Amino acid sequence: MQIERKVRLVTEQKNIPKESPMPEFPMKQWNVKLYLLDQDGNKHPASCFNKVVYNLHPSFENPQQTFHEPPFTCTNEGWGEFEMSIDMYTTEKAKITIFHDLNFQSPEYKNDQTVVFKNPSQALVQALRETGPVGNDDDAKASKSRKVVDSKKRKFAFDYEKMGDAMTKLSEDDLLHVIQMIHDHKSEDTVTNNDIERGEFTIDLFTMPELLTKMLWDFLVEQKMVVP
Repeated sequence: MQIERKVRLVTEQKNIPKESPMPEFPMKQWNVKLYLLDQDGNKHPASCFNKVVYNLHPSFENPQQTFHEPPFTCTNEGWGEFEMSIDMYTTEKAKITIFHDLNFQSPEYKNDQTVVFKNPSQALVQALRETGPVGNDDDAKASKSRKVVDSKKRKFAFDYEKMGDAMTKLSEDDLLHVIQMIHDHKSEDTVTNNDIERGEFTIDLFTMPELLTKMLWDFLVEQKMVVP
């Protein structure tokens, strides 16, 4: 699963009355702020990131600067322009890196970039939903609608609520068996998310094909996790 969003970097800069080591280049105070954009281009706090690291020019006394609260404002002084890399973390290990050109051509300028969130956790999906649709939302809703209609035509019915509740109570071995079953028999419409870092596997039961639904139901009945 992949979700695209646009981030906006807003840079502000101004001259300050400090002596510059390079007389032809005045000293500047500058700051960079980071936002998330919705579909209409409106700015939102980039709260989907829990940490943002600015990797500045190595000549800075502290070239790697970390911030934990939106808008992750990085403020510094200097005389030179340079390109920085910015690491945006969604977890302690998962990060998205973008590049930003710090220049002094105008007092304020913006830099919009498209970023891709790969295999996001459920919490991250929920956070991203605030700024637009998330991957497979429309397909999943359409699939659910088709399943509701198709279920009326089936010779047997399944209690999806019972199935979902039963799956959370399976032993580790049985759960691994179920996950393998899903991988082997799911269709293109089946919505799943495997978050390896968090050890989470989720599936939209309503998007499973009928054969897989019956196999899963029969297995849960066999394990006495549901009553037919």
